[in-house]
Amino acid sequence: MIDLQGRKIAVLMGGPGNERKVSLASGAGVAQALRGLGAEVTEVDVAGPTFVLPAGTEVAFNVIHGTFGEDGQVQRILEARGVRYTGEGVAGSELAIDKIATKQRLLEHGVPTAAFEILRDGAPPTLPLPYVVKAPREGSSVGVFIVRDAGKVADAMREAWQFGRELLVEQFIRGRELTVGIIGEQALPVVEIRPKKDGEFYDFANKYNFLNPQAAGAEHFCPAPLSPAVTRRVQDVALAAQRALALEVYSRVDVLLTADDEPFVLEVNTIPGMTPVSLLPEAAAAAGISYAALCARVIELSLSRPI
Repeated sequence: MIDLQGRKIAVLMGGPGNERKVSLASGAGVAQALRGLGAEVTEVDVAGPTFVLPAGTEVAFNVIHGTFGEDGQVQRILEARGVRYTGEGVAGSELAIDKIATKQRLLEHGVPTAAFEILRDGAPPTLPLPYVVKAPREGSSVGVFIVRDAGKVADAMREAWQFGRELLVEQFIRGRELTVGIIGEQALPVVEIRPKKDGEFYDFANKYNFLNPQAAGAEHFCPAPLSPAVTRRVQDVALAAQRALALEVYSRVDVLLTADDEPFVLEVNTIPGMTPVSLLPEAAAAAGISYAALCARVIELSLSRPI
């Protein structure tokens, strides 16, 4: 494991987007872990591009989820300042945050994913119901609407168009919700997510019910109760998605598994949550990797990524 004793690390957290509170929780956890490894850590609450880093910062540990932190913006700023940072570079970040570009790349590389269409400037969906409407550049299921019947289409589309002039509409696939954390080329144990309330999906409130106490929340099963063969298939599909996007450091790949045990990739997250209830640390723990060791490994892989 990389020696972080005395290393000056700035933990970038917060951000201006919808996932700010989640990022602050992730950042607090990462900062505590890095201090436990002997690093000299400064927590930097980032509100926009004028954030200030301490003099002598050797690496910025980026845990700004979604807007600004996961979409290439902060990466460009850090590169312009000559500061090394964790996670993917500008190109990988811009690609993975864009659900439409990700879907197109998955198709090009033969990675199974749901049928979809792209809507622009208020156009109506043409896919048959049920389908899922997604804002293409949000994370943590923000701007995601499952539409099952015609009477709900107008309301869902009205809300979805508030996120921008382009939307992704995906075929709804009924199946088990799985996720696979990837560190470098290592696929971690598969996690299955089951919302506690029937009929709900793993939306923002259910993901982070420590921020939304009224939400029912979800149960996590890690390793997921799957046969060895299906587990390997899901992990292989997740690794194929990571490679299709040319990602090098770490990610969390969300997958739906049908009743016939066919996996379909939903999306790839390049700055997964690091909160107390987040899925990547849970999967790492199941693989024998402590939270602190996970943070150290992310730094090690990031510093080995070509500039």
